Amino acid sequence: MAMMFGALSERHIEFIRAQKIYFTGTATAGSRVNVSPKGMDSLRVLGPNRVAWLSVTGSGNETSAHVQADARMTVMFCAFEGAPLILRLYGTAKVIHRNDPEWPALFPLFPPLPGARQIFDLAIAHVQTSCGMGVPLMDYKGERGALEAWAEKKGESGLQDYWALKNQNSIDGLPTHIVARNAG
Repeated sequence: MAMMFGALSERHIEFIRAQKIYFTGTATAGSRVNVSPKGMDSLRVLGPNRVAWLSVTGSGNETSAHVQADARMTVMFCAFEGAPLILRLYGTAKVIHRNDPEWPALFPLFPPLPGARQIFDLAIAHVQTSCGMGVPLMDYKGERGALEAWAEKKGESGLQDYWALKNQNSIDGLPTHIVARNAG
């Protein structure tokens, strides 16, 4: 049975820290819904009503475009091992780029992942748990490492060029502001 909470409990935080993957969901009124899987030790619990996650360079930048147009975000965690559980965080997010004033305080909380481009800071309004009994049991084998290797090979200027080519707009044409707010 689903239960709603106004904030993360210690039990919720322990569950989040144990997960190897999580999913983010965003959309605007006129856009496609975007759901993205995330991993790589990229999420931090900053308090009972706040989490942040480090976004690394990928083939698109939908989440950034969506959040800048409509701040709603859902983050979902599923137990793929142990007791079944699904945990969702509902709230509003803010995109933080490298040149934004919050970057120097938040970026050191994460491992130095190659290709880091943005941080999403989520103010949690509601936490929901549900049974998760339909989620399969799976074994974790490790991180792929391919994205990090790709970003390291590109180098900083190559990443900036890639952002300009592939990450400036969502597939629906919404701007991400990644080049202007990460320049330098």
